[in-house]
Amino acid sequence: MFPLRDHNPSGRTPYVVYLLMAANILGYLWYSTSFPTDRSMALFYATFAAVPREIMMEEAPLTLLTSMFIHGGIMHLAGNMLFLWIFGDNMEDEMGHLPFLLFYLVSGVGATLVHVMSAPMSNVPLVGASGAIAGVMGGYLLMFPKARVDILIILIIFFRIIPIPAFIMLGLWLAMQFFGGLNADPNLGGVAYWAHAGGFFIGLALTVPLWLKRGGPRYWSRTHGQPPHPETTYSASRIPRVARNLPRRPSGPWGK
Repeated sequence: MFPLRDHNPSGRTPYVVYLLMAANILGYLWYSTSFPTDRSMALFYATFAAVPREIMMEEAPLTLLTSMFIHGGIMHLAGNMLFLWIFGDNMEDEMGHLPFLLFYLVSGVGATLVHVMSAPMSNVPLVGASGAIAGVMGGYLLMFPKARVDILIILIIFFRIIPIPAFIMLGLWLAMQFFGGLNADPNLGGVAYWAHAGGFFIGLALTVPLWLKRGGPRYWSRTHGQPPHPETTYSASRIPRVARNLPRRPSGPWGK
């Protein structure tokens, strides 16, 4: 199951999403070419990645931020940027540019701290924007539970693109994080499942004030859980062209 796009056009240009994607991509191009040897790359990770043991000893607090802009490979980067592209523009549209940036960073730092608590004495460095993007996904679930997301299903030689509600796609993704976390040792490296799950719930919690400002359960009743823009009534899985000059929304709970 791999998401490709959502049927939920945003009402404003997602400048912060563009900025975050550019920072991650350009950063990857820089450090992947500037540190060509394994030793130099290991030193780079040791300096800027989040190491749970060091954070517990309060030796490298800034890595809570820098680690969010480092990735372990091109596929790691590509997957994270795809998820940010799919879900980030709508959350930025709802919150406003600066509040969304703060929301993203707080979700990422919180996700890293959850990972640290799951393996406080680990010396394995943690990198990636997954925790912050998981926070974006948690907020998206609260605001647009029935927005349709096109997912790619691959079974050996069979593949198909199927639109499903966001709450199903995100619910399955979250269940995979819990299942993976319960069956993996965070001290041994690999996927930081608890960072993903933690970031998801942190992002969901941070979105509650915005959801309540929109009306809480009444917002869901008014929109039937669907994206609020009338242009999002689609047939099958085809996405029509949508004008970007939609009316501006009220600012988020923290202002613009």
